[in-house]
Amino acid sequence: MAHGRGVNQELSHVLNELWKLDVNRLKPGADYVISLQGRAGYVSRGSNSATDHAHASLFSYVDEQKLKSIETYARFINLLDNYEMSTGTAETVTAQEEEENRLFLDAIMKTEVMKHAHQYLVRKGQSPPDSQQFKRQLYDIWFRLYHRNRHCGADSCGFEHVFVGETRHGREIMGFHNWVQFYLQEKCRHVDYKGYKARDRKSTPDEDDHVLNLQFSWKGLLKPVGSSFIGVSPEFEVALFTIVFLSSAEPEIHTLVQLDEYHLEVVVYRFGASIGTSYPKLLTSNNCPL
Repeated sequence: MAHGRGVNQELSHVLNELWKLDVNRLKPGADYVISLQGRAGYVSRGSNSATDHAHASLFSYVDEQKLKSIETYARFINLLDNYEMSTGTAETVTAQEEEENRLFLDAIMKTEVMKHAHQYLVRKGQSPPDSQQFKRQLYDIWFRLYHRNRHCGADSCGFEHVFVGETRHGREIMGFHNWVQFYLQEKCRHVDYKGYKARDRKSTPDEDDHVLNLQFSWKGLLKPVGSSFIGVSPEFEVALFTIVFLSSAEPEIHTLVQLDEYHLEVVVYRFGASIGTSYPKLLTSNNCPL
């Protein structure tokens, strides 16, 4: 593991343990194929249009049988249609949707990834040892509704923002940092991939990279730069962001980690006792220097 300046070694160590345990991570080139195409261009602030440097989809192929047969993916996909796209529109959570949330948490809690994350958080004194109490803590972090727009009812939650995506005032995309949602929305032609974003001093990303910075539009709105893990399991993302969220009481957490071959900044914003947003920002990969 590289000892880069400012890298949080303790978090890097536990996150790499989760990485090794993530048996449900899909394999690039086998379980899915992406086509990076061109480098996305600069977009001026407030603009909602961009030159398309990718004329084909980002995902050329995904083994949908795995998305259906691996329980954590199947339970995760069940949640993606449970939310109103626009902030300012109060969410109504039905009994069925609440049950779907709980079934998803039950599924991820069976994985070695979440078991290890729970053990780590218990050792740190950041989570209760009882698994049912830990599930309640996860529910509050990810699914408890809050007011992102003060002029309406509870209209958002961590899960919706990070994994599903939402819009504000019909003008901008917020969140939307999950590859499964990206693939499914791209398949429905709601997402138009515009190209990858790379750091000025970073080489072109590889098509087997598990973290990407990218530009896309969603239902006509532009995300000038977004970032997402690619191919990783839902349980890995929930575990990683939960650990970082609980590692600090600061309203904004920016922590540098070395995860496998990727030098990342993991960003987490709090919204009270819940996640406001969380995403990985790729700094370098393949051991390229910063």
